Amino acid sequence: MKLDLDPIGTVRGGRDVPEDDDWGKSLCRLELDAERFSEDALYGLADFSHAEVVFVFDRVPDEKIVAGARHPRGRKDWPLVGIFAQRGKNRPNRIGVSVCEIVAVSGTTVEVRGLDAIDGSPILDIKPVMKGFLPRGDVREPDWAAEIMKNYWKA
Repeated sequence: MKLDLDPIGTVRGGRDVPEDDDWGKSLCRLELDAERFSEDALYGLADFSHAEVVFVFDRVPDEKIVAGARHPRGRKDWPLVGIFAQRGKNRPNRIGVSVCEIVAVSGTTVEVRGLDAIDGSPILDIKPVMKGFLPRGDVREPDWAAEIMKNYWKA
């Protein structure tokens, strides 16, 4: 099976280089492809506080892709864990998923805060965050994961 995904738009603004922390203050725009979408594609999105954005880590070169295990952020004091047990950008399909705050919706553009994608990243999808899709029950994670996130969303 061949899977073809066409980006629906592009991230504009915010950061232009990937960094590990302080994404909470990042402000950028999600610009839909105006040739494919009209503003009615975003009708009702402004009624939500947050959106889940699916994007592509398009600047990760082939030689940096990880298919097995690695130490998160290269830190040997953290355990060796498989690529699917972490959220690094060097994933086999280079797909990123992030929840961010919706600041404004205008025409075919959504302004968001706290998206950990960089300027120019292709957007695959935008979904509203609904309480019914949030985790049910307690969320469990290892100590190293909590430590990674300590400054990730710092504003």
